Amino acid sequence: MRRRLLGHAASRGSAMGRARVRLPHILDVEEQRITAAEVDAELDRLHDAIHATRKEMQDLRQRLHGALSQEVGEFLDLHALLLDDPELLQGLDELIRVKRYAAGFALRKQRDRLAKVFQAMDDPYLRARMDDLDHVIGRIHAHLNDKVADPEGLAGEILVSDNVAPSELAQLQTQGVVAIVTAAGSPLSHSAILARSLHMPLVVGAAHVLQKINDGDALIVDGDSGQVVIDPDAKDLLEFRQRLKDAAREQRELGRLRSKPSRTVDGVDITLYANAESREDIARAHALGAAGVGLYRTEFLFLRSDGLPDEETQFRVYRDAVLGMSGRAVTFRTLDLGADKADRAGLAVANEDNPALGVRGVRLTLAHAGVFDTQLRAILRASGYGPVRILVPMVSSREELISVRRRIRNATVALRKAGHVVAENIPLGAMIEVPAAAIAVASFADTVDFLSVGTNDLVQYLLAADRNNEALSTLYSPLHPGVLRLLRHVVRSAAEADTPVAVCGEIAGDPLMTPLLLALGITELSLHPATLLEVRRCIRESDLSVLGARLDTLLKARDRAGIERWLTGRGKA
Repeated sequence: MRRRLLGHAASRGSAMGRARVRLPHILDVEEQRITAAEVDAELDRLHDAIHATRKEMQDLRQRLHGALSQEVGEFLDLHALLLDDPELLQGLDELIRVKRYAAGFALRKQRDRLAKVFQAMDDPYLRARMDDLDHVIGRIHAHLNDKVADPEGLAGEILVSDNVAPSELAQLQTQGVVAIVTAAGSPLSHSAILARSLHMPLVVGAAHVLQKINDGDALIVDGDSGQVVIDPDAKDLLEFRQRLKDAAREQRELGRLRSKPSRTVDGVDITLYANAESREDIARAHALGAAGVGLYRTEFLFLRSDGLPDEETQFRVYRDAVLGMSGRAVTFRTLDLGADKADRAGLAVANEDNPALGVRGVRLTLAHAGVFDTQLRAILRASGYGPVRILVPMVSSREELISVRRRIRNATVALRKAGHVVAENIPLGAMIEVPAAAIAVASFADTVDFLSVGTNDLVQYLLAADRNNEALSTLYSPLHPGVLRLLRHVVRSAAEADTPVAVCGEIAGDPLMTPLLLALGITELSLHPATLLEVRRCIRESDLSVLGARLDTLLKARDRAGIERWLTGRGKA
């Protein structure tokens, strides 16, 4: 019998397949005791399951390549750290040895014990790490009970689950999963962002899906509308086939834009940069006609290294990125560890009370002068092979930028004395992510050559709403009057200082947001290569003079609904 469920669209695309329902492992574990004679065997069984889980993640890490290795790798590394957590492991052993619980029930008891600790934490980021713990325990439980999914058995199926971890997505796609529907989750989560880069249709927050969908049900998932159809009828099937035809036609049309300029109807050129963290991203950006790389995430080199990468290692990676863009500028963001990015070398501060507001970005690099100088030297040496820009993250004061510029100047002098070629002019930029920096941008605009607005962090800091906390998903939104007015303030202040400003957060790659950004005066965007052609098409359909004329209407909007109405009318009354 046909039924329809509605969730939140998180990753575009349509898919049809057979439902594979995955219930949370912790829900179906009943209390079970063992005898004293069975303790050692039960411990062995648990340790074997933990070892199998660790090996499973290591194997996945080795199979990933390019951008996925960086994007997914940090989550796999976090899960690997949880597997080695003494509090988790010792607690499990104690529950089996002393309480004589079976391994499965010991997992549940230890999970519940740690959940209370996480839930009592004030910091929303740390509370959200409970999801990571659940994914790790779920993997152990699956191995404990020989319930690991058969990769070949997932081909053509749609996963229906309570939630999905970023570290699972690439593996699921490799196994043939065509779409995912979750009962929880947020369109702004890391999983949703990664699903979009993988072009994996994803619907989140679909209440009661675990109760209303059964294994084997035929499903149609529409990642554009958030609709899930169970046991589709003839009309649904015809509509699905039409959506596939429309999507194929759209891809062909987008392909024709590869060599077209990013120019508005009234003849204004908009600069489209690409975000990158790998050679594959660089190659794709080059092929799509990006004006350059507006944000190269250097921290991923540190995240996948066992120790701190030396100058020569960093230089070769940065040089290859510069060579890959064939004369188009590459903007290297200096090390942005901290908050949710912890390196294996222990550079990032561990166990901070509030890591999102802690020692991260430029604060961390200035605190580790030797590490920072090594990175700057590597970037400066790469400038001998093509145009390079340096972008400093998490800036909050003029003094930080002056200190960075001094270090660049000293490193340049030393390198040239040593016989290295360093470009004469290397632009220095600041990321605007901290509200104080956005408000006081005029006070330091003269110390930099360009600005880049990191809207992901700026929005969450401005609204005091963690973008990964699904309980705050309705609160976290760039479509807030305060966000738009602050963006407009940054654009005007930068223009008065004759300093170029770009937007590099998630909204830069959302074609629905393009008219809004153009109206605010943004003429430079840096985005994931996957959405570059869609944004280019939107630019080519936009009339900047019309959008600019309607700016006052946009800025007078008093709520999100008013801004959405403005967007729907593409700037018209």
